[in-house]
Amino acid sequence: MSFPAAPPSSPPDAPARRRRSSGRVTLQDVAAAAGVSPITASRALRGLSSVAPELVARVNEAVAQLGYVPDPAARALASSRSTQVAVLVPMLSNTLFVDLLEAVHRTLFPAGYQTLIGVTHYDPQEEEQLLRSYLTHRPAGLLVTGFDRTEASRQLIAASGLPCVHLMETTDAPGVYCVGFSQNEAGAAITDHLLARGRKRIAFVAAQLDPRTLQRAEGYRRALRTAGLYDARLELLSPERSSIALGAQLLDELLKTRKDIDAVFFCNDDLAQGGLLAAHRLGVKVPEQLSVAGFNDLAGSDQMLPPLTTVHTPRFEVGEAGANMLLKLMRGETPPASSVRLGYDVVVRASS
Repeated sequence: MSFPAAPPSSPPDAPARRRRSSGRVTLQDVAAAAGVSPITASRALRGLSSVAPELVARVNEAVAQLGYVPDPAARALASSRSTQVAVLVPMLSNTLFVDLLEAVHRTLFPAGYQTLIGVTHYDPQEEEQLLRSYLTHRPAGLLVTGFDRTEASRQLIAASGLPCVHLMETTDAPGVYCVGFSQNEAGAAITDHLLARGRKRIAFVAAQLDPRTLQRAEGYRRALRTAGLYDARLELLSPERSSIALGAQLLDELLKTRKDIDAVFFCNDDLAQGGLLAAHRLGVKVPEQLSVAGFNDLAGSDQMLPPLTTVHTPRFEVGEAGANMLLKLMRGETPPASSVRLGYDVVVRASS
């Protein structure tokens, strides 16, 4: 004799069924657990003051118990507002841009925004591809590096209607929002320091050759022309990616062909660090025979033997100020200034 299966003692609730079928806790689940309507739960999670504190507490407790994670795409669709900001930088192997991104995150995240990070590898075509891809996500705003981009990229940014802030360079062009510092002036300042040390045969060694590097080169040339000491033969420019190994290689090459130089300005600290190591290997005394200076004051420069003279650049401050400017634009506010120029510091150490 067979018996029918006993019915369950109690039917499973609707939120459990939804979680089993979709694998995701929904806002409706949170509302049911908190004993409020989905609209009230949504308002509580958005921090609206119209929701009573005790209801906010119940909603937050339900969120913690259920492990609820809001769906940013659904929220953006419902509110016509995105919580994502696209940030395009040239490279992540350079701590310069890691510091900048850290500042951007620290500024945007407490305001409820997440970053979509794209790496352009100093390639305007790759940046254009990233823009086309990221704009389909309907971000709330854009943070881009510098002004070197394709005409198509400029049109994409303009046509998107999104607030956009340019980082690391500045311009006085109307309607362009930017935060940075003068690469040209900083390049001239470190060259002036070497001149003040009595150096007359100052070489310039550069890699990557992106627009900001070339602006530093212009500052170097300007300072030497003013002093009547510019010699184009003392420039060594490589399109290769900047690195410690390349810096050592380039100094070795320079000393073989320009034995009379008495100072070298490297366009980035990793090159200068490599140059210092090569000088030590070759028996060249720094700074007695050769002054060495870098740019950006990267990690480890103060620990070199001898410690490296360099230019400290405000990359964290640029990221923070740029993100704050973008926050104002995304809120429909007008920033106090459209172009913010931050300073830099020549950090004098024993290498010069």
